[in-house]
Amino acid sequence: MATLKLAAVFAQKQNPQAQTDDGDSLRFTATAEQTNHLPFASMLLGTSSNFMRLSENSCIGLYLVSERSLLNKPLNELSCPELPASVGIFPMVASPRVGKAAADEHWQNAHAPLALEVHEAMTHYYQLSVLHRFFGPDWNGLALCCFASETDLREKMYNSAEGKRRIREDIVRFADTQTSPRRVVATVS
Repeated sequence: MATLKLAAVFAQKQNPQAQTDDGDSLRFTATAEQTNHLPFASMLLGTSSNFMRLSENSCIGLYLVSERSLLNKPLNELSCPELPASVGIFPMVASPRVGKAAADEHWQNAHAPLALEVHEAMTHYYQLSVLHRFFGPDWNGLALCCFASETDLREKMYNSAEGKRRIREDIVRFADTQTSPRRVVATVS
């Protein structure tokens, strides 16, 4: 089941300009102390109309996304204890060779089952498919690969070297690996 949400990405971990939290949004915050090498330092995800008050002066990107819950309940249905402990957020740019629609189709129908097979230690898995970019980097999606700890995320991402190879080979079928930004390791609150 897919749910429409707004996603806002920020250059800083804490953003006093982002007064969108009326209880419906989740904040994903990078765990890295220095974040200027990352595509973003924090992300808000929710359904509040307050997101529409955000501008390029307060954040670096604002997107309408379709949240696909592929492992575990939708994010808005999770209680605090059920929230993932550590999240790898992977921004995705579609391969120009296949196009946005075909890339999204492959990501959902071919890559997701492979990811669920290879990322055995994942506790939650979501795909945020970008339906509309209000402003910001031209991303086509954000994968949220969630684990019980940052150690698990970093050390148990793949079930084997063969699984890692299969994931990498599949990603090049739908994503532009040269322009897709690096992952952001985050906590969620």
